[in-house]
Amino acid sequence: MTAPRYDVVAIGNAIVDVIAHADDAFLGRHDMHKGGMMLIDKDRAAVLYESMGPGIESSGGSAANTVAGLASLGARAAFVGKVADDQLGRIFRHDITAIGAHYDTAPLNGQAGNDALDKSTARCLILVTPDGQRTMNTYLGACTALGPDDIDEALFASGLITYIEGYLWDEPRAKDAIVKAAAAAREAGRKVALTLSDSFCVDRHRETFIELTSGFVNLLFANEAEILSLYQTEDFDEALARVKGHADIAAITRSEKGSVVLAGDEVITVPAEPVEKVVDTTGAGDLYAAGFLRGLTSGHALADCARMGHVCAAEIISHFGPRPEVASLADLVSERMGRAA
Repeated sequence: MTAPRYDVVAIGNAIVDVIAHADDAFLGRHDMHKGGMMLIDKDRAAVLYESMGPGIESSGGSAANTVAGLASLGARAAFVGKVADDQLGRIFRHDITAIGAHYDTAPLNGQAGNDALDKSTARCLILVTPDGQRTMNTYLGACTALGPDDIDEALFASGLITYIEGYLWDEPRAKDAIVKAAAAAREAGRKVALTLSDSFCVDRHRETFIELTSGFVNLLFANEAEILSLYQTEDFDEALARVKGHADIAAITRSEKGSVVLAGDEVITVPAEPVEKVVDTTGAGDLYAAGFLRGLTSGHALADCARMGHVCAAEIISHFGPRPEVASLADLVSERMGRAA
């Protein structure tokens, strides 16, 4: 097997986040499901943007956040996702390459579809309530143009793990891109990881996700709400029993309860990392995945992988925004755990 060029190659939606504070009444007035992610069109995006309070713009997107975390942990990471050749697209491209990640997906140029010229770079309008919970409203824009032609099979064959964002299953062309990427990774003897992304996303694609976790995916990431939604149960132990034996490894996060990692007959429970104050939960699952993947590709035990994930998640929820604010997550992990990332 050829030596890997990257630890993780991720494929996901390339999004610029606009994050603002809001109260529960604001969510109610705009018919939002607290804690969820809703896909919206350009017109609704404009209305919500005008209604929001002062916001902070930063590059985001679930898998891209994970790549940012991996880069801060010292991992070799690459990202594939579509932006338009506009101001937000240039912001996204600058941000992800500035952190040291490989990113060369061609920008949308109007040739991907009949309505491509109307698509600008995706944005996610995120409302953070006083309890730190985030509610997301996403206009996918240029993301929907991601397709098989954007997949460099050699890139995915060169990564130890291909990391797939579940949100991509909302677009048929993106599904084809995922299949091509995953096939290239598997043919090269690499591993494939999937994050379920959101319970409402699971509702939309339950049958497909169950099929993917039954032998195709080596590593599954989900939070408690997502795994309960996947198996349509309110019993967490039942959901664990259902997922057991599917993916080689399943890492299920439970907010302040920590996480549960399943591998074969092994069940590992890891407590959450203490946080003085939860400011914004945006990106918590993404950064948990970053820490876990960094641990896994570095040969750490699964319990330590989960602990690394919790250290990274704790950093991200202690401030506004989905990208690390510390100079180095690797140094933070070393300080908290007494070992190098």
